[in-house]
Amino acid sequence: MSIPSKTSRRLVAASLTGMLALSACAPGASSSDADAEETISIVGFAVPEAANKNLAAEFKQTPEGQGVAFQTSYGASGDQSRAVVAGLEADYVHFSVPPDVTRLEDEGLVDASWDDGENKGIVSHSVVVFGVRDGNPKNIQTWADLVKPGVEIVTANPASSGAARWNALAAYGQVISDGGTEEEATEYVDKFFKNVVALPGSGRDATTAFLGGTGDVLMAYENEAILAAQNDEPFEYILPETSLLIENAGAILKDASAPSQDWLDFVLSDEGQVQFALTGFRPIRDDVDYGGTVEGAKDPSNPFPEVPTLLTVDEDFGGWDEASTKFFDEENGIVFEAILGAGLSLE
Repeated sequence: MSIPSKTSRRLVAASLTGMLALSACAPGASSSDADAEETISIVGFAVPEAANKNLAAEFKQTPEGQGVAFQTSYGASGDQSRAVVAGLEADYVHFSVPPDVTRLEDEGLVDASWDDGENKGIVSHSVVVFGVRDGNPKNIQTWADLVKPGVEIVTANPASSGAARWNALAAYGQVISDGGTEEEATEYVDKFFKNVVALPGSGRDATTAFLGGTGDVLMAYENEAILAAQNDEPFEYILPETSLLIENAGAILKDASAPSQDWLDFVLSDEGQVQFALTGFRPIRDDVDYGGTVEGAKDPSNPFPEVPTLLTVDEDFGGWDEASTKFFDEENGIVFEAILGAGLSLE
């Protein structure tokens, strides 16, 4: 397969409308220095925008980052991935789920070795939590509480959002880990989506909807809840006894600008992982020293407590190839069927 040059992709991008235009023009979509010698174009899912902004500021203080500017575009992970295929300029991508990078690999835009390193292509970690109103008036503590009558759930739409896919897999997997059957897990997912009152396009949009007054509980990344607390947003979060390890993928494109590999190396370094930790992400290595305190966490002195039962996609769902087909196939995926069965839309 021939690989589009950066110039040809720019020409394609210039003619695109709709989704691509929206993602490129989203608030905070671009930032650069007029006198910069080099530019790194970051295309990512919405949730890590604050972390990447802090990372960029620190990177510019390094010898490799001197004279480097950043252009950024953030939105729903799946939409952003498709936008890059359609022509949105990118040097580095940071997506919620690895399949959104695999799409670029399949198109010849990312090298097949992108996930061969020690980190397996993963640049940031988190876990699934429940965001609740101040004081937790519905007393949401467990997965069983989410499917009680009258509990209104906000979660992003799995058709566009990687964050939503982590949420849905966690909902299914916790039943299996507790000794339930696949039939019982499917029934739980059906009940879960019948309680969903909003399916925003991205994890960040879901947080915005919840903070605006929609729903009783928000399915969220732990880091998104911590960041909201850092911004004095009025909600708490519950870390359930069974959760799912969120593994966000990052890669540089084949025709990336010269400093992009240095940027990826910085992202993976201890210094880069510290910046992730300070905005609520769990570092990808246990030995990263972030100072031991993270403001906004439920317990700032113990911001990333051990989850009693922590599921992973590889160990509990057979990897993303199997999970994507079983849960998110457009024709008969368990999650997509549950959404449509609840009268909700995948659009």
